[in-house]
Formats: sequence, C-alpha cells, structure tokens
Amino acid sequence: MKRTTAAKAAAVKKTAAKKATGAEKAVGAKKATAAQTTAAEKTTAKKAAPVKKAPAAEKPSVAPRKAAASVKAAPAKTVVKPAGDESRTALVRRARRINRELAEVFPYAHPELDFENPFQLVVATVLSAQTTDLRVNQTTPALFAKYPTPEDLAAANPEEVEEILRPTGFFRAKTKSVIGLSKVLAEDFGGEVPGRLEDLVKLPGVGRKTAFVVLGNAFGRPGITVDTHFQRLVRRWRWTGETDPDKIEAAVGALFPKSDWTDLSHHVIWHGRRICHARKPACGACPIAPLCPAYGEGETDPEKAKKLLKYEKGGLPGQRLKPPQAYLDAGGKPAPPLGAG
Repeated sequence: MKRTTAAKAAAVKKTAAKKATGAEKAVGAKKATAAQTTAAEKTTAKKAAPVKKAPAAEKPSVAPRKAAASVKAAPAKTVVKPAGDESRTALVRRARRINRELAEVFPYAHPELDFENPFQLVVATVLSAQTTDLRVNQTTPALFAKYPTPEDLAAANPEEVEEILRPTGFFRAKTKSVIGLSKVLAEDFGGEVPGRLEDLVKLPGVGRKTAFVVLGNAFGRPGITVDTHFQRLVRRWRWTGETDPDKIEAAVGALFPKSDWTDLSHHVIWHGRRICHARKPACGACPIAPLCPAYGEGETDPEKAKKLLKYEKGGLPGQRLKPPQAYLDAGGKPAPPLGAG
C-alpha cells in the first residue's frame, strides 16, 4: 500500500511538473510574440515616420510663386523650349512652323532696298554693307539719276561718285566696287546683270549673300540671304550652331524646300529688324515665343516689349522710299528722303 501510494504521489508530481513546464513555455511564447509584435510596430513606425514628418513638403511653397510670376509675363501660349536632344524631324517641323507663323505676321515682307532693275539692286546691295538699307535708299536716287546704266557708272569720275556715296560710310571702298562691277558688266556681260551664281560672284564686291539677294529678288531664283540678322536668329532658334555664313546657308537650306528659301530670308530678316533685336529682343511681343528656345533673353513684359518694336510694328516709317503697294496697304509708311525731317 505504501509503495502504491508513493507511486501515485510521484506520478502526481510528474504531472504537475509537466503542467508547470508547459505553462512556462506558454508564457515564454507569449512574451516572445509580444516582443516580436513590439519590434514590428517599432519598425513600421520608423518606416512611416518620414511620411508623417515630410520636411520637404514645406519647400515647394516657394516654387509655385516663382512659376506663377513667370507665367504672368509670358505670352498667352505656353512656351515650350525644345530639348537639347531634339530630333531631326522635330527640328524640321519646328523650323517650318516658325516660318509659317512669320509669314502670317509679315505677309508683305520684301527686299528693303529700292530698285527698279537688276543693276540697281546689285549696286544697292553692295552699298548696304556696314550701313542700313534706309541710308542706302536715301543715297541711291542721286547715284542712279546721274549714272543710270553700267556703262555710265563704269565711266564715272571716282571722286564724284565718292561724294554721292559718302553718307553710306566706307565710301571710297564702295566707290571702287560699284565702278569695278559696272566695268565688268559693260565689258563681259553686255551691260546686263547675269542670272547665274557663278557669274555674279565674279563681280567686284559681290559675294554669295549679295548674289542670292539679286537672284531671289531680281530673277526669281531661290536663295538664302545670310546677313547679320539671319545669322543671329537661326542660332537663337537652334536651327544650327554654325557661325560661318556658308555653313549656315547649307544647314538652314536643308530644313526647307528650295522654293521657300527667298521668302524665308525675308521673314527672318524682317523679324530680326523689327522684333528680335540683337541687344534687347522684344520677347513679350514676339509671335513665335512658344517656339523659341531663347525666350526670356529680352523683355518679357508685353507693354514694355511693345515699346521696343521698330518700323511699321512700332508705328514708324519703313526703310524704303518707294515700298511695294502691299506694304502700304498693310499700314506701312514710306521712309523720308535724305535730309528730310
């Protein structure tokens, strides 16, 4: 009996020990689970913390003010500057759109030198170097009245010609050129201005620029006139990065059909003289601002920009004493003769 009782007591102890061990394990598991839960919560809290604090959220409050200020000064259309990696196709499309826009702004664009025949145009173009077309137009009436043909100018007294050309500047060099080209025309071309590029560039004082002016406006043969305005604008518009006139001519010519070249030259040059000036372009009054990578280099305030406009865009006389009728119909005013006003 004693043994049986002892055995039962031992069994009871073992069962109690097992229960105690199980309870301890359960408590330990709960503690471990609680610890894991706490660690997970801490980790989640750490990850979520930057979202709650978001210190950078306060900075954007400055940028919108600047953006809003620039939008007010910008033209009605959104200005989209072409990317530095603009594709060839995108460049061609943008360049041709600029030309179309300028054709609407300057539908009456024309050569701004007064002339009645190819001889007068080639002489006037040579004289336009280092001076304005206006000053040439004010000077040539007296020159052509006294020397109406190449033969007359070829036989002229240089000192008399110099005196007439004095207002154009560099009058001695220009006198030498116009008398020299008149002699070549009289002796080699029967007194007629040739209609081929290779012949025109042989005349004294005549380069590719002058030749294309003559070919495009006296003979109706397409050509690109790369003067200082043209060079400045095509670089501002990122049509080309070239600086050599011949390379500019080739690069820009490749963007347009040949039939567009002459009118394109007029559009670009007119825009450069009237709106997109060298030192202070009137960006706020520019009709092609949305297409221009250089927008903002000049005055962007519309009212201030209007005051920078020249010639008929600014309500001022043009450069020709005898402009085409289309120009007059559009509201353009003829320039005054030399010495007037």
